[in-house]
Amino acid sequence: MKQWFPFLAWPRPTWALARGEMLAGVTVGLMLLPQGVAYAALAGMPLVTGIYAALLPSLVAVLWSNSPRLGVGPTALTSLLIGASLAGMAEPGSAHWVTLACWMAIMAGAVQWLLGALRSGWLVNLVTSPVLNGFTQAAGILILLSQLPDLLGLRSTWSAWFHNPDLHHFDGWAAGFGLGGLGLLLLLKKLAPRWPAAVLVVALCGMLSAALGYAEHDGNIVGHLPAGLPGLSWPAAIGWDEVSRLLLPVIMVSLVSFLEVASSAQLEHRQAGTRWNENQDLIAQGMSKVVSGLSGSFAISASFSRSAVTLHVGAKTGWTCVFAIGMVLVTVLWLTPWLYHIPQAALAAVVVSAVINLIQPRSLQALFRISAVEGSIALTTFVLTLATAPRLYWGVLTGVLLSLCHFLYHRLHPRIVEIGEHADGSLRSRAIWNLPPITPHVLAVRLDAEWDFASSAALERHLAQAMQEHPDLQALYLDAQPINRIDVTGVESFLRLRQSLQKRGIDLHIGGLKLPVQAILDKAGCLSPGTGLHLHRTNTQALAFLRNAY
Repeated sequence: MKQWFPFLAWPRPTWALARGEMLAGVTVGLMLLPQGVAYAALAGMPLVTGIYAALLPSLVAVLWSNSPRLGVGPTALTSLLIGASLAGMAEPGSAHWVTLACWMAIMAGAVQWLLGALRSGWLVNLVTSPVLNGFTQAAGILILLSQLPDLLGLRSTWSAWFHNPDLHHFDGWAAGFGLGGLGLLLLLKKLAPRWPAAVLVVALCGMLSAALGYAEHDGNIVGHLPAGLPGLSWPAAIGWDEVSRLLLPVIMVSLVSFLEVASSAQLEHRQAGTRWNENQDLIAQGMSKVVSGLSGSFAISASFSRSAVTLHVGAKTGWTCVFAIGMVLVTVLWLTPWLYHIPQAALAAVVVSAVINLIQPRSLQALFRISAVEGSIALTTFVLTLATAPRLYWGVLTGVLLSLCHFLYHRLHPRIVEIGEHADGSLRSRAIWNLPPITPHVLAVRLDAEWDFASSAALERHLAQAMQEHPDLQALYLDAQPINRIDVTGVESFLRLRQSLQKRGIDLHIGGLKLPVQAILDKAGCLSPGTGLHLHRTNTQALAFLRNAY
């Protein structure tokens, strides 16, 4: 039962445990409330849907997750992807926009649930660290740019301001709320990282807005939010053309949101000393997204910042997140009128303060120091994500394709070295260590790769050229210790190599052949007794034999 219902494995809440978990949950809930509303605006959704997303969808994600201490709910990256993907398909905040966002959540949830059920969590590894680095930094810049109008109180458009630079284009009070709130948020994060800075700043801005009558002067505020709980229902049907336009964005939301989960879950399990079950988290995230779509909201994920806070305040179980969700429930039932006077500029400050850490140019420089190719992949992903906005998925897809090409290039060009005996008795590259051959009539080589369809042609070319350069060759020694796998193409390559050596009268010696590889070669009849083939269990045995025989 615990496999199907992971929450059954949670410890029963004693008074001491419940007290600690409730205090931690209140801290996380105070952080979740303003972020949920702010990220709903980023996704182009009605603000109250950010609260809806933090209720039943978040509860489902926590109860069925293998990582119950994750800070689940609305997140900046996922919200940006939703808003960018739906741009041009409907008016932000309209009923049709909400319908499309709900279908995106349901479709993305179905994809994640299916991947988890099929135990395909390994697919997340296709998005390499350089691709994720380039994408998140570009996304951080795009989020920052999207929040600037609200943060600075821009009344018109940037185009109008460029053509007629004038302060009348800006609302001074909004700029004060936005920039002042951002400065206070950054200060509190530095001086008091355990405080619920977002709630304190948003509450302060809301009280100032009410005292100054900001709403009566046409100020841009949150306004009325509907109280009560959302109902569960299927969103209105959409056409096949819209479904087809949503397919790529859905895949990207599924992938990026799970990368957010992975970054936080791995940290949680490292601290706890437990094994992360990525497939169970895929199932949990898939279920939560479907529930989110059915409750009229948008796709959720795991917030790295809220997850870090959850661990920092001492959360020990998933009860922390349950208490945090309970606090959101109290708000949506009885406290939504208190959100009326909050300026939109304050919410923009919350978003900017949350994503500002995503922009780290030095990490790109560090990638170039490690690998120029992978640094270039990260930079290409970064540039294309910015250039193709709002179609952000092209940057990630291009980065994934470049990473796969880079990987395939190295698999097609394996490291094949001629080896000799080092002073310490090991076999090392003759070229690097300037070593003599084992004997004048023996060529010793090592394949530092699997012997499969990707490496076979390169190995055959290398050996053919080496045999041409050594016409007096009597034996070929293959150090097979690094070879941990061989496929059908590798078996065929082995047979061709053995036949070629037999025609030339050259003996084949193989040392350190691993048992799984040897078993496959035995099944194929490649190791049948005959002249010219010698197997050695270790390199030491092989060297002694070769020096005596040749």
